[in-house]
Amino acid sequence: MQAMPHVKDVDTQGFMNEVVERSRQVPVVVDFWAEWCGPCKQLSPTLERLAAEYDGEWELAKIDVDANQQLSGQFGIQSIPTVVAFVNGQPVSQFQGALPESQIRQWLAQFVADPGDPKMAEIEQLLDAGADQAAEVKLKAILAETPDHPEAAPALAALLIDLGRQDEAVELLDKLPPSTEVDRLRAAASLTGDLGDVQALQARVAADPEDHEARIGLDRAMAAAGHVERALDDLLSIISARGEHAEAAREAMVEIFNLLGNEHPEVPAFRRRLANALF
Repeated sequence: MQAMPHVKDVDTQGFMNEVVERSRQVPVVVDFWAEWCGPCKQLSPTLERLAAEYDGEWELAKIDVDANQQLSGQFGIQSIPTVVAFVNGQPVSQFQGALPESQIRQWLAQFVADPGDPKMAEIEQLLDAGADQAAEVKLKAILAETPDHPEAAPALAALLIDLGRQDEAVELLDKLPPSTEVDRLRAAASLTGDLGDVQALQARVAADPEDHEARIGLDRAMAAAGHVERALDDLLSIISARGEHAEAAREAMVEIFNLLGNEHPEVPAFRRRLANALF
């Protein structure tokens, strides 16, 4: 069997040198496993692949609990897989069970820096070169292999939005856990979905400036196109009028806030103005 980079089998005799002493130079992640353990067979390949990806930022030591019962007893291993991280000669963190890759990465972040997935770096290069179709194929391949990949699904949703396939993007976002990034992408999908109606909306507003439904749609489209301040100002005026479309205008403003993020210079001031208009 070909040796894997930064992965080694360790027994009781070699534990002090291969784990404890070695962890004074580089973090060592110990995988307590057994041949008969189903979850171990799910977890171990992920750990091995991550050890290779991090390329020496940490090392993986695999310990067969059946062959090293005294060692597993010393660490109180009662169920497997159990994974323990050693840093500077001491155990610093552990988890049990076959966690998904995204959670393992979060756990590793306690003691090593995430180098970033090289596949995602390749996709960024494709997007920069305008090779959208190739990037989409590669993103879908990553998700087929690692459904919970923390970067691939949001990146694919963003690409679908840019390609005008908002329905597909929303369907993908519906499968993701709530987060600020998911909210931002939902807002982007919703707002950009109106871009094709801009001329019709402009005609309606020109014909009847009190057509608040058309104004809200136009404001959302303008925000998606980058005319944020103008759109938010108009939405505030609709809210201040306190008519039947005030709630729709408020929802549109929240969508725009989600799209921009709280760090955008326009958002804090407009949030305060919205609160004043409402209360």
